[in-house]
Amino acid sequence: KFFADVKQNPHYTSNSCTSLQFSQPSFEMRISLVVICLLVGVSYSSSSVESWLETAKEETSTGGGKIWAVLVAGSSGFWNYRHQADVCHLYQLLTKKHGIPRQQIIVMMMNDIAYNEENPTPGKIVNALHGVDVYEGTMIDYMQKDVTPENFLDILMGRRMGYGSMKTLRSGPNDYVFVNFVDHGDTGILGFPNDELHLADLTATLNEMHEQKRYKQMLWYVEACFSGSMFQNLSPDMNITAHTAANAEESSYACVFDKKRGTYLGDCWSLNWLNNTEQIFPHLEQETVEEQYEAVKKLTTESHAMIYGDLDVIYHEPISTFLGQGNAVASDEYDSQVVSDFSPVREASVATPDALLDTLRRRQEALLPAETGGLAPRSR
Repeated sequence: KFFADVKQNPHYTSNSCTSLQFSQPSFEMRISLVVICLLVGVSYSSSSVESWLETAKEETSTGGGKIWAVLVAGSSGFWNYRHQADVCHLYQLLTKKHGIPRQQIIVMMMNDIAYNEENPTPGKIVNALHGVDVYEGTMIDYMQKDVTPENFLDILMGRRMGYGSMKTLRSGPNDYVFVNFVDHGDTGILGFPNDELHLADLTATLNEMHEQKRYKQMLWYVEACFSGSMFQNLSPDMNITAHTAANAEESSYACVFDKKRGTYLGDCWSLNWLNNTEQIFPHLEQETVEEQYEAVKKLTTESHAMIYGDLDVIYHEPISTFLGQGNAVASDEYDSQVVSDFSPVREASVATPDALLDTLRRRQEALLPAETGGLAPRSR
């Protein structure tokens, strides 16, 4: 179950001309009518496509500019469930609560979790806050082999894409860009399923975006180990602010182990900022980027949440500038989907590099006979 934008058919044929009645039209008149109908059809098709694109451009949130969002879960495998859950959770908030048009959101993730054979609820991905199915309705633009660092950077640059939904970042000098990246990381590296995004390549892309005026302001939220290393030297003069789950020298943490699914459902820092965003809804304009950073920093005790780049202008912008204004009418569609068997171990957390081993240990414990106390011997 996934959705992707498709191009409108450019060969639209108007039926309006076929209903016209003429008495014994001449050959020349028939040819003229055919030409007129073709021109009207092509014109209608072209104007329809252009109108759709212009509508996406004109739908604004603040200051005459649009909000664009790029959401990336860069991992694969069921044990990394939490990364795609985080991204799908955010997608539901942005589209169903915050009023950002789907045309302005680009999603990149493997899409190997919802129908994974290990998933006890096929076709569903639940978030860690209240067990809501966040997969239904998520439009995934790039998946499987298309989840690469090269494609991610091409999308940021607004380059033409020849696969997936073909959506790309069409932002301009008046627009606001929000990027949420969730995966593993290391010093100067963000992970992808079969490759890595290196600091030098990301820095070059951000510099080029700034030179080409591809945004007015850009905000990054990055969940990964050592994520601070990707932005610690970010210039404060590029109109970019980056909020990271960890500093340049430490791991981020997975949270909320679900016994039924045998995996962690979320990441601690991501859950904290998503929960903060839900708590203040629909008054997103009343909390600034700085205030959310400070609130989430206090809540994130496992790692050191950090912020880099422009700490002057963007720092004092309301989060609605990047996350949308809020749309209470649409919120019921999201809130009504509750998974009744949701019973996670909320106090559980583990450093991301240890998440796989911890998951395997917990699964082993669940299989042990009751008389053993459910405790498996740990390797030293």
